[in-house]
Amino acid sequence: MPYYEHVFITRPEIAPQQVENLVDEIKTIIKDNGGKAVYTEYWGLRDLAYKIKKSERGHYSLLRIDSPSPAIQELERVQKLNEDVLRFLTTKTEDLSQETSPVMKASVKKEGSYSSNKGA
Repeated sequence: MPYYEHVFITRPEIAPQQVENLVDEIKTIIKDNGGKAVYTEYWGLRDLAYKIKKSERGHYSLLRIDSPSPAIQELERVQKLNEDVLRFLTTKTEDLSQETSPVMKASVKKEGSYSSNKGA
């Protein structure tokens, strides 16, 4: 199966618990379509480069996924319909790294801790 990285940004008004629920919903969609979310990271509430839907900040999350293409298409369809999701990007990757992302590494150096979840 192909490997993917999926990053999405949610509205700043929602709570981190709601973002976690959204990640769980994504994992369910992937699992129901024959794939699995291997690695997840929550990057926190961060500033956006420009306003998106009148928001200047957003909750960022990353998922690394091992899944067939139809599961990704369903995931993207559901995310387009979700009003809490400001933007998302799914990229196909060569391998499925479980290494901490560069964004999270920079946050660790800056803040001293991070939140990640290996496995689904």
